[in-house]
Amino acid sequence: MNQIIMTTELKEFKIIGISVRTSNTNNQALKDIGELFGKFMGQNISEMIPNKLTDDIYCVYTEYESDFNGPYTTIIGCKVSSLNDIPAGFIGRTIPESRYQVYKSTGKLSISLGKTWEDIWSSELNRKYAVDFDIYGEKAKDFENGEVETYVSVN
Repeated sequence: MNQIIMTTELKEFKIIGISVRTSNTNNQALKDIGELFGKFMGQNISEMIPNKLTDDIYCVYTEYESDFNGPYTTIIGCKVSSLNDIPAGFIGRTIPESRYQVYKSTGKLSISLGKTWEDIWSSELNRKYAVDFDIYGEKAKDFENGEVETYVSVN
């Protein structure tokens, strides 16, 4: 199940993580982001991130070439206090202050999160295509019956 829960303004924040350039064409993003998550979890990347503020995992979508049909960069990482000391092979980004439409996906995350993004793509939402992200917090640890919040930057 997914639902729109609110519109909110967020101040800028910083993340450090690992990334991949991908696109939604031919389900390429599903494959690429799945592999990136596998690497993040399998190599315990979270523990290698300096200046980490929380254990929440951010899946950030940014550097859009056009809209959701074009190439974009996905970063999986954690919120940090500083972009100093970024380890080799990692990237850091400042997520700018923005207005976001927030969605909540609940249940089996592989299905509910995919459905949330399909709903976003087919909506009339006035997207900014700057930075969007999913937050995997404490309630997302159970992938079979979890909860993830999705933040979509809007004009």
